[in-house]
Amino acid sequence: MGKIDEYLEQAKTKSQLRFLRPAGFRREGRICFKGREFFDFSSNDYLGLSGHAKLKEASVKAIEQFGVGSGASRLLSGDLKIHHELEERVACFKGKEAALVFNSGYQANVGIINALYGRGDVIFADKLCHASIWDGIKLSGAELFRFGHNDVGQLEKLLKGKADKFKRRLIVTETVFSMDGDKPPLKEMVELKERHGCELMVDEAHATGIFGADGGGVVSEFGLVERVDLIMGTFSKALGSFGAYLAGSAETIEYLINTCRSFIYSTALPAGIISANIASLELVRDEPFRRKELLENAYYFRNELRKKGFKVAGTSQIIPLVVGDTEKTILLSEKLCERGYWSLPIRPPTVPAGQSRLRFSLTYNHSKEILEALANDIAGISKS
Repeated sequence: MGKIDEYLEQAKTKSQLRFLRPAGFRREGRICFKGREFFDFSSNDYLGLSGHAKLKEASVKAIEQFGVGSGASRLLSGDLKIHHELEERVACFKGKEAALVFNSGYQANVGIINALYGRGDVIFADKLCHASIWDGIKLSGAELFRFGHNDVGQLEKLLKGKADKFKRRLIVTETVFSMDGDKPPLKEMVELKERHGCELMVDEAHATGIFGADGGGVVSEFGLVERVDLIMGTFSKALGSFGAYLAGSAETIEYLINTCRSFIYSTALPAGIISANIASLELVRDEPFRRKELLENAYYFRNELRKKGFKVAGTSQIIPLVVGDTEKTILLSEKLCERGYWSLPIRPPTVPAGQSRLRFSLTYNHSKEILEALANDIAGISKS
């Protein structure tokens, strides 16, 4: 049996085989599938900006001026002034000296870690970090130590026993974890990294645009901008567009331009995307009511579920309902789908075995009325 046949057979047996679902459209918190509309709770368009008129207008104008594609990598002829304008705005937005734009969050994490760290170095990472972080660490060749999720006690023990044996030391975490919706004890982690001579990299993909002053993220919210070395994030979630960035020191950015393979060997993001990203940063600043209402509604929905006896964690717009058993999770998803809710099951290997869940990603377009009805339907299905 070949590798493909073996995988497919095992995945089918364990109810882990996934498949694509082409939508007719997705807009304003709704999705159309096979001619039917659903409330979309599987989208990361947290602020509802992907369909905003200002983003579309900015993108169209840039396409008319520069065309659809960029034609080359940025180190050849794909570099435009607006790429640099975006990076200057990101650096200001994140409170850092400089920034570098990447084509996706995956390419950013894989490339950044691999370029900055290597053999003889060590990386300490939260066990629930994104797959792109693990892939970047693996490619780097650095020694890896995982610590329990948000467990600064275990991290401290690892640092005391391991850190001094390596040249460079990095701690990696996320500021909002995508599958659990919670935040790390960032202040304690900053103190540990300073005490043990480490650098700290955070992935703000699910926090950018939502938390902190002007939506700058959790690092900004905690007042730790100057003490966190590497701040990575994306434009593809709350900012409603596409691409990613790293904000850090000017020296670090200059080094990455010359060494980061996922940056060097990728065709530049096209002007239409770059222009939309610039507009999205302006909207986050100019329309703070979006993140305010989103977080208020997330608090409301989480409490509604708790009142009905469900255990839900987190403090963000991501609300996981852990069912455990994969088949039961799939069944709950299907029954909610019948009632008009698009909430796809999250199962291994995305989450550990026995922790299959529905991950409700709330957006600005989900009103309290919608969320109340959803909570009631979840409770009704669970009792039947």
